[in-house]
Amino acid sequence: MSENNVEKNSAKKLELVVVIGSVRQGRFGPVVAEWFAEQARQHGRFGVEVVDLADTPLPLDLPPLPPALQPDMERPADMAPLTRRLAAADAIVVVTPDYNRSFPASLKAAIDWHYTEWQAKPIGFVGYSGGSGGLLAIEQLRQVFGELHAHTVRDMVSFPRYYELFAPDGTLIDPDGPTAAAKTMLDQLDWWGSVLHDARRDRPFGAA
Repeated sequence: MSENNVEKNSAKKLELVVVIGSVRQGRFGPVVAEWFAEQARQHGRFGVEVVDLADTPLPLDLPPLPPALQPDMERPADMAPLTRRLAAADAIVVVTPDYNRSFPASLKAAIDWHYTEWQAKPIGFVGYSGGSGGLLAIEQLRQVFGELHAHTVRDMVSFPRYYELFAPDGTLIDPDGPTAAAKTMLDQLDWWGSVLHDARRDRPFGAA
C-alpha cells in the first residue's frame, strides 16, 4: 500500500447523510437509498446514516422569520433529530424521484426549515423515476441548494425506469454502471467534503 493510501485510509471518516426525499405511500425511495448507502459504506471514507423524511413531521406553515435570518429558530420538537443530523453532516446525498417534473414537497419543506445546516457542504443526488431517472428534480434542486450556499457535485446516479433495473430483493440486475457512477460521485463528495470540513473548522462560513 502506498504512503498516500495509508494516509487516506487512516484519515477520519466524513459523516455522510443520505436523505430519502419521498414520503409517498408505496414509494421506492428506501430501496434506492439502501443500495446507495451500501455503496458509500464500501467506499470506505464515510460514516453513513440514512434519514427518512417520512419519519419526521414537516409542517408547510413556516414561522414568520426564515432560518436565514434566525438560524436558531424554534422548530417542532420532532424535527430535532433531523436538524441535528444535517448539522453534523460533512456531506449529504438526496435521493429523489420526479413529481410532475419537480421534486417532492416533503423535500422542499425539509430544505426550507433549515439554512446553516446546508451551508458550505457538498450535496450529491441519486434520482429515480420513469423516463428521466430523476434528472428533472435534480436540476431544480441544484438551483435551490445554490441559494443556500451549498455545493452540488457535478456527477450523479440516475435510475430511469427503476422498476426494470432492480430485482424484487432490492439488488440491481446489472450493477456495473450504477456502481461506477456511485463511486465517481462518492469520490467527489470525499474531496469536497474534506476540503469544506477543514474550511468550516478554520473559518466559520460567512466570517469576515
